Amino acid sequence: MLFPSDLIRLPYTADLTEGGIAYALLSLPHKNFSYDQLRRTVAGTIVELAFRRYLSQQDIPFDVTAATPFTDPARHDVSLGGHRCDIQSFLISHRDQIAEIRRGPCVLLKASALVPSDQHASNGHSDNDLYLFAFLSGLIAASQSDLKKVSETNQPHYLIHVLPEKWRKPFNWNPLGALVLKSESDSEMLIEISGQDSGRGILTRQVNLPPKTRVTVDDPFYSVTAVHVKNIPSARLGIHFAAHKETHVVSPLDWGNIWVYGINIMLTGFISRGEFRQRAKLLAPNSRTFQYDHTKTKNLAVPVSELSPLPDLFTRVREWETQKKR
Repeated sequence: MLFPSDLIRLPYTADLTEGGIAYALLSLPHKNFSYDQLRRTVAGTIVELAFRRYLSQQDIPFDVTAATPFTDPARHDVSLGGHRCDIQSFLISHRDQIAEIRRGPCVLLKASALVPSDQHASNGHSDNDLYLFAFLSGLIAASQSDLKKVSETNQPHYLIHVLPEKWRKPFNWNPLGALVLKSESDSEMLIEISGQDSGRGILTRQVNLPPKTRVTVDDPFYSVTAVHVKNIPSARLGIHFAAHKETHVVSPLDWGNIWVYGINIMLTGFISRGEFRQRAKLLAPNSRTFQYDHTKTKNLAVPVSELSPLPDLFTRVREWETQKKR
């Protein structure tokens, strides 16, 4: 049973968003993402990084281990006392809900602790694994009008364009050959290209693109996942690889801002995976919850108020670590 005093607030700093973006870019070769999903990936990473920072600051012993599923080798989980922790975090971006949480975080006790049913049923987990639930209050600037306001007020943003799947995950793993870029802009563009090399390692390259001038990049890209531009483009960008016949054209409306403007992070409680399976109720798609107007998939849910307090878990972890040293 949770009480308001059990909730833990973690501070937000901009470097957490930077870390979230870096992880989202690493994930692109392994999954198909919409820009909304990328922002949620950034938000989830913000929470995980803030959680690790909190554990370090509070001298709570933890390990970091490779996570499942293995289709995303960039992901790692925190382990507490030998128990793998799966952090289920939810981005709250509606201003009225953000204000409600700010007035009284106890409102989160009325929320549902959700886990997608297919994720819970996936292989590679133990009943001794722990689910931890957290809420990130933060704004996004996804529309063109919001992006314009962000630019006018010198707020941070991170614009990317995700390349088609055949560029991100080519069927044949061969060098793509020379990359040719050209913009129709009247001003210089700074472009960052993200992709993979022959060993599927991360490969990035920054290119200064003069106005209406072709620039050739000879780096050994085997895949290209995304391009990032520093300033909001006002004209089209053309991308061509020797291995592809057609030119990929990116219009000014084809960029997504994946920066998440965090406000604060609230850790609620935890539950073991085995206990969650026994107690959770199934929520059908299109169900309304505190964090979603309509859920998109089947979820399993328990009330947040019925989770176990995290301070109790941290005390036990310290005790386990002390016993190990005896």
